[in-house]
Amino acid sequence: MAEAINGDLMSPDLQAALLCEDVRTEIAGQQSLIGVLSAIPAPALPVRIMKLCLWTRWGNGVGRFNQRSLILDGDEEVIAKAEVTFALKELNSHATNVHFFGGLQFPKYGVYHVEIHLDEDLRQRFPLAVVQIKQNPHGS
Repeated sequence: MAEAINGDLMSPDLQAALLCEDVRTEIAGQQSLIGVLSAIPAPALPVRIMKLCLWTRWGNGVGRFNQRSLILDGDEEVIAKAEVTFALKELNSHATNVHFFGGLQFPKYGVYHVEIHLDEDLRQRFPLAVVQIKQNPHGS
């Protein structure tokens, strides 16, 4: 739940949210997103993914907050969940969070959903399609 810092509390904006295969932090602190995903292509089921990352950036807020991220199947059942608490001390500050989901299994093709909650409020929901691709039997 949101908590004020120095008596101030202002809910932040979700400035960006991306799904990717990995997030690497460089020596100087910058982050590199590897394999940004709009869908998960799969030749066969079930689809097993060792690591899926959700990168989010928050800004324009003040206080302590809890981010909860979910991946839901087509029946709205939670198949993955992650949480992190973060603080924004002033309006000009920002927070970047990375949720690592490991050992995911998608049992069927179709549309799954990613949800991002701030404290108890749903801030963003977007589709993640698992789509069938045809394998080339000749490997070319």
